[in-house]
Amino acid sequence: MNSKPKYKTRQRDILLSYLKSVSGVHITAADACEYFKREGIPIGQSTVYRRLECLVDEGLVKKYIIDGTSPACFEYVGEVPDSGCEACFHFKCEKCGCLIHLHCDELAGLKGHLEEHHHVTLNPMRTVLYGLCEKCSGESASEECR
Repeated sequence: MNSKPKYKTRQRDILLSYLKSVSGVHITAADACEYFKREGIPIGQSTVYRRLECLVDEGLVKKYIIDGTSPACFEYVGEVPDSGCEACFHFKCEKCGCLIHLHCDELAGLKGHLEEHHHVTLNPMRTVLYGLCEKCSGESASEECR
């Protein structure tokens, strides 16, 4: 991790620019490919996948593997090592499938509690809470009232 880029290519720069423009948001490789196609930027799917993995190796991008059925998500974290993403958790909506990145002191406290009182180390990068997002929760309430 945090290795220097092996090749500084135009495709790498374009992908990095896109990731910076959606900083703080999880994207999949398919999201990036769709964006480039929509914008008429000629970057192949395999190039996007390779460049994303290289950016992960360089430490500029975090890769999240949520479960065995969802595609890996990527998030631009910048050039500052350990940019505060250490204690991030995720929430996945069971209805629409949206993935929400949670930065929450209460959840970080839970991690500390588990370590101190239960002697287990929680990996927040692979911890996913499941339920309904705000939008779907509202839809469910409306459906139940009928």
